[in-house]
Amino acid sequence: MRLRKLLCGVSALVCFVCMPISSAAQDTTQYIDIRNPFLRKIPLAIPMFKNVNGGGAEAEYSRKAVELMSGSLDFTGYFKILDRSAFLFDPQKSGVSATDINFQNWTVVGAELLITGLFEQSGDTIQMELRLFDTFKSRQVLGKRYAGSVSELRKMVLRFCAEVIYYLTGNKGIFNSRIAFVSTGSGKKEIYTCDFDGVNPTRLTYNESISLFPACADDGQYLAYTSYKAGKPDIFIRNLNTKQETAIAQTGINITPAWVPGKFEMAATLSFSGNQEIYLLTGAGKVIKKLSSNRGSNVSPSFAPDGSRLAFVSDRSGSPQIYVLDLATGNESRLTFEGKYNTQPTWSPRGDKIAYTSQVNGFQQIFVIDAGGQSPMQLTREAGGSESASWSPDGSLIVFSTHREGPYRLYVMTAFGTDQRRLLLLNGEQTNPKWSLGVFN
Repeated sequence: MRLRKLLCGVSALVCFVCMPISSAAQDTTQYIDIRNPFLRKIPLAIPMFKNVNGGGAEAEYSRKAVELMSGSLDFTGYFKILDRSAFLFDPQKSGVSATDINFQNWTVVGAELLITGLFEQSGDTIQMELRLFDTFKSRQVLGKRYAGSVSELRKMVLRFCAEVIYYLTGNKGIFNSRIAFVSTGSGKKEIYTCDFDGVNPTRLTYNESISLFPACADDGQYLAYTSYKAGKPDIFIRNLNTKQETAIAQTGINITPAWVPGKFEMAATLSFSGNQEIYLLTGAGKVIKKLSSNRGSNVSPSFAPDGSRLAFVSDRSGSPQIYVLDLATGNESRLTFEGKYNTQPTWSPRGDKIAYTSQVNGFQQIFVIDAGGQSPMQLTREAGGSESASWSPDGSLIVFSTHREGPYRLYVMTAFGTDQRRLLLLNGEQTNPKWSLGVFN
């Protein structure tokens, strides 16, 4: 069996393409409600793919594709990936389409969903047919055909994972996103980025100083952060395409930048007036106006996803607490009343929750609270403490920094605090994570 060749050349490079595999049984059913705190994981079977040529290199690339798909879908927290040793299926002898599948063999091992693949590798070219099946309904619900270079294997697999999540949840998922963070692996605090799953960690700054508070613009093309490379805390705005930077170097401190959703503007804490206040700035760093009142010190802005409100920290009541500013009316209201030390607010992508850090028994812990101030819920409890929460683009996961292992590491968990696990392991300590909506070039 030969896969259809679907290659496109761009500047002599092979760029992967995707085509649908038609199926009369496809529908738009959504299986997963990501807002459900009692979400049951769906048993998912991903057998080894059927290889067209059977060569050693093809078998190895095929195995890597299956392992990547299994790990990536498992990372979402939506699935229970079934053990392949229990499958009544020989991928090299069995078919991969609905007419060739004995669905009873899959329901008997507990699979509710099934992914099959037909894989071909020839030289630098890979072609794949990938299908998602509902085993109880005995039908294909999703099918895609991909072709591209060997170097694009990860991109192709993650594209299909995104299609699976979109079909099942109605959300685009996390597979196209990256995370910015601070690491001391070089001996200094520098800004790094990694893929959503901790893969491909990349050092971004070489300031040989203290760099903190990375903030990603919606389009993934700009990164703002605070650095002491000029001797005091200033904000730098980096164009990630050209690598050029613009500095916000007002008198005093310039910290905690936060981009306005959908605009080339940001809020940040500046102290040139003497008090720490939150200002609205252009993307080039020009001050537009002051946003916070003159009561107490005001820091750590975070915008609601529609840009209408701003969460921030103020000590005006005597201790740090979370407040919300209505940008249309200028009204400020206190959000948190439980706990004496509440900081680092971050708004969920759906706008219904705010995650924050609160001190409990001497340790920092991650909480979430309704945007209206009701129902605060503690998500982390481990000794050592956790802080600096940041939501995934679809609101299903939270990345945070914790020193439960001793040094600070990045961990992820579901939006309800379950499935807490380490994101990556690097030299030094990792802090200040910020999940991007876009992709860093």
